[in-house]
Amino acid sequence: MADRAAQLKKIGEISFTLDDLRLFLDTHPLDTDAMNLYQQNLTQRKQLLKQYADDFEPLTTDCICLDTNGGSGACTKYPGQKHWTWNDGPIPWDLAANECATVKGGA
Repeated sequence: MADRAAQLKKIGEISFTLDDLRLFLDTHPLDTDAMNLYQQNLTQRKQLLKQYADDFEPLTTDCICLDTNGGSGACTKYPGQKHWTWNDGPIPWDLAANECATVKGGA
């Protein structure tokens, strides 16, 4: 089973790295090594966001997939139905709700 907290931590870390690289690239726009590193991290972040959406619920609106109903369906009021998944599950910064969802979802 997936670990919600561990996945959120990884997403937070790579998001921080991307923010730092964006700031660097603002002042060094021709640095090809930094651009390559940015692209690698961006690809990894997209994969992490997709995995989180598949395991729990989408963290960003570009992770919403109407065809998969948010992946696991563990935190939805509409299991097995095609629906707008943005409201599924707790918001990541609501610690009490995430603890509850972790217990309920079995993750």
